[in-house]
Amino acid sequence: MPESTEPFVAVYTQHLPAVSRYLARRVDRSDVDDLAADVFAIAWRKRDSVSPGEELPWLYRIASYQVANHRRRLAARASVLGLLSVPDSAPSAESLVTADAELARAWAAIGPRDREVLALVVLDDLSVGDAALALGVSANAVSIRLHRAKKALAAALGESGSSSSERSPAPAT
Repeated sequence: MPESTEPFVAVYTQHLPAVSRYLARRVDRSDVDDLAADVFAIAWRKRDSVSPGEELPWLYRIASYQVANHRRRLAARASVLGLLSVPDSAPSAESLVTADAELARAWAAIGPRDREVLALVVLDDLSVGDAALALGVSANAVSIRLHRAKKALAAALGESGSSSSERSPAPAT
């Protein structure tokens, strides 16, 4: 007897917009629909391996693997053809902070690991536990990474703020 598809359809309907936004920040917009379809095809095949309530971080983890595979394919295609890789035109997590030049400099100054944990928790609005599932690490590890990432970003913001104050002298009192 065929298995009911209703629970999967409910998960798909609920989480497709979030998965699409996640992908849109990481790849060209023209690739989002195809990658989202791949994510949910994999999710369908492995649907028995996810616990109820953990679907979104699990889907983000699948999506992160699909993004990595997609980028490898692009790089391989570019190297084979001798072309430069196609620049991303979709807004990335980095582009969301570029409206503020100081924040953009600080964002670029921190490491990719720090940017990823901040993007998942702050931009993608995941809980620490869900981010842990998405990254494949413990919640404690995400808490530590998040704390360090926030400190690194604050330090980078402080450095860019102090460098601009060094350029313009303070008014005499």
